[in-house]
Amino acid sequence: MSNRPREKLSTQVDSEILAAVRSLARSEGRWLQSLVDEALADLIEKRKENKPRPHAMAAYQASHEKYAPLYKKLAE
Repeated sequence: MSNRPREKLSTQVDSEILAAVRSLARSEGRWLQSLVDEALADLIEKRKENKPRPHAMAAYQASHEKYAPLYKKLAE
């Protein structure tokens, strides 16, 4: 975790989502707060430039290289 100043945040979350995130934190051996920080950072990055994240584009490009003929036939 970074040494940056932290602020308290109080909000409400869907109970099923919170249970799933808590379970994920336990299974990964991480604090719930670290997952919340990661999720918020991902959201900000995704919305900041309004373009796909690099790993999403890499997956798309790899798929396109592998399946280009199929994609072409589907487009016809």
